[in-house]
Amino acid sequence: MRLITIAFVATCVLGAAGTAAASVSDVEYLKANRCRGLAAGELASVDTTALDAFLKAEKRSRAAYIVDRGRTEMEKAKGETKTQNEERKARLTAELTGPCQVYKG
Repeated sequence: MRLITIAFVATCVLGAAGTAAASVSDVEYLKANRCRGLAAGELASVDTTALDAFLKAEKRSRAAYIVDRGRTEMEKAKGETKTQNEERKARLTAELTGPCQVYKG
């Protein structure tokens, strides 16, 4: 009986660890929202299909305030792309084509 209990607990722990490893942290979720905002902005024409799917899947496991903060980050990043400063545009484009590529699948 004790062996069955130990096996059951081990299965539950491993299952929970697999689920936790599959999702990303709240900070990463917010970064992905920022990337979506940059992609939707005026920097370049970017296919956002994979990023949208990533955000949709990750949204399910988030608290409401994190989802709201994600929307705020997305809108803020979208607004940043309207700058006329060429140096800032270059920095934002580098962010979009660099670190943001992680969330494209």
